[in-house]
Amino acid sequence: MTHPPKKRVFSGIQPTGNLHIGNYLGAIKNWAQEQHKYHNVFCIVDLHALTLPQDPAELYRSIRQVAMLYLACGLDLEHCAIFVQSHIPAHAELTWLLNCVTPLGWLERMTQYKDKSAKQESVSTGLLDYPVLMAADIILYDTHYVPVGEDQKQHVELTRDIAIRFNNLYGETFVVPDVLIPKAGARVMGLDDPTAKMSKSIDKQGHALRLLDPPNVLKKSIMRATTDSLNRIAFDPVEQPGVFNLLNIYQAITGQSEAQILAEFSGGGYGNLKKRVAEAVVATLEPIQQRYHEMAQDPGYIEQVLQAGADRVRPIAERRLLVAQKNLGLRK
Repeated sequence: MTHPPKKRVFSGIQPTGNLHIGNYLGAIKNWAQEQHKYHNVFCIVDLHALTLPQDPAELYRSIRQVAMLYLACGLDLEHCAIFVQSHIPAHAELTWLLNCVTPLGWLERMTQYKDKSAKQESVSTGLLDYPVLMAADIILYDTHYVPVGEDQKQHVELTRDIAIRFNNLYGETFVVPDVLIPKAGARVMGLDDPTAKMSKSIDKQGHALRLLDPPNVLKKSIMRATTDSLNRIAFDPVEQPGVFNLLNIYQAITGQSEAQILAEFSGGGYGNLKKRVAEAVVATLEPIQQRYHEMAQDPGYIEQVLQAGADRVRPIAERRLLVAQKNLGLRK
């Protein structure tokens, strides 16, 4: 009996800020659990980070930190390639080709661009063009599925539109990807403001649960998490966003159903809920932190991983770029 060929998955995370429990539960944990089903391409998207000013030394360090956390969280090099976006020049080159078929209006209506540009006096061209680079990242690798949270779904839909438009104009060139959205833990909110998504870029103590935070910091942040005065345990994101966020984290870690969790916390108060969530978070992150610190003892190891990952995927990217160039008339 022959099995159908595995589909390819692509995803990436920016090396800015500190990875937190939302990045793990909403993305990396699911990548690790599903990695045996697909051909996986996991990128550290450092070019995307340049839409805002970066300290060069800190950016270089953060790129390696993210790569080590990928591995510490369970990504297996037998099932996936891990590499740095800027190490494959085809990402930037394909972006220019896609720019030339992407209407400006498509980019101006992107929600993240509108939100970020409204908060700044001036924005870089890179911020506007961010979704086209993301489209190039994805379709360079004949990607079938892109695992993302709800907030990134619009970017993948734009990627589909760009790929379809290019194919219609110049012939079949790119695979049109689909979205994969995990069922639980896809959107973890800030502990201090459960109406806003937990963010890597907010450095305020008590906002996020960072993957490398020591246990005492994790516990302190959870025990101070915003709740409400209703004193009931319910999966109610509208009336009780803080409690819902804690339950969502607990569900994503334990894999239990809503009914099981409600039964477990029935009759208990918010203090007990926070204590149990803290215990689950610390127990989950402890082995990840141990593996990370072991890898950090040998800086040469992660350099080898990143070089091997780039070498592994470069032929795929260059082959797809060449097809696009030929179809555009740039190559014979």
